[in-house]
Amino acid sequence: MKNRYLKNVSTLKMNSDRCTGCGMCIEVCPHKVFDLKNGRSEIVDKDACMECGACAKNCPFNAIEVNPGVGCAQAIIKGWLTGTEPSCDCSGGSSNSGCC
Repeated sequence: MKNRYLKNVSTLKMNSDRCTGCGMCIEVCPHKVFDLKNGRSEIVDKDACMECGACAKNCPFNAIEVNPGVGCAQAIIKGWLTGTEPSCDCSGGSSNSGCC
């Protein structure tokens, strides 16, 4: 069974204009978030992203952006594991310390 995280919270972004289709992101992604289509990589399962950052770190063309370990999914999962309130700093400096 494929790992699933929280829907629509991953910080993963792809700039397809910079992608050359080298496939490095596909090789390093532990959850098969990417696939090659029409000679370029594209995100096919964003909700499977655990924001590890391997794809962005290994993309030689800087086509991928992700904030590893700081997104909402990480914050919520950490909250579940530690029994604390999640905080991913989505509040934009307001007094609301909640996540998203």
